[in-house]
Amino acid sequence: MKGSLIILSFFIVGITIGSIYGLPSGIPWNKVCTIALCALMACVGFSLGNSQNIKSMIKSMNPALLLLPPVSILGTLAGCAAASFFTPFSLTENMAVGAGMGYYSLSAIMIGGVKGTELGTIALLANIMRELTAILMAPLLMKYFGAPSAIAIGGATTADTTLPVITNACGREWTPTAIWNGIITDFSVPFMVGALCAL
Repeated sequence: MKGSLIILSFFIVGITIGSIYGLPSGIPWNKVCTIALCALMACVGFSLGNSQNIKSMIKSMNPALLLLPPVSILGTLAGCAAASFFTPFSLTENMAVGAGMGYYSLSAIMIGGVKGTELGTIALLANIMRELTAILMAPLLMKYFGAPSAIAIGGATTADTTLPVITNACGREWTPTAIWNGIITDFSVPFMVGALCAL
């Protein structure tokens, strides 16, 4: 939660400075954002490549739980599609925001670069709220709906920032499932967001 608040604070500082001073001219900001996006993707690749026990964790899981990431992705996209009836944005724009799956830094840059700063800002805030909701609601979801629901709500964050909360709420035996869910949803974000923004 502390990390999300720090990111949100930097976002607010950026808005404040940008509204007062504006952007320096002569800098190709689209290229800067693309470079930042590539650096983020490289970091994801480094973290996955550095994990030595992914195969053993997957082998120890219940095979049915391997379906948790695609089911949570489909549920998220269906919910965002339903929300399009209540927002001024199109079906694909709403789904692109949800396709961020809690990965706010990546999805906000991608959506903002293609669809504009307004939708990029909404993507940032919506996906930060998803992470915060997972942190706050995981114990309640575990109590009333079971561990898979507590993991699914975290989306791409369950392999890193929300993992301690999920482990504490659900038990250590659910750690491999949470990491698996986070890795798969994390990997899906650039493809889903890119495809939906292109429509």
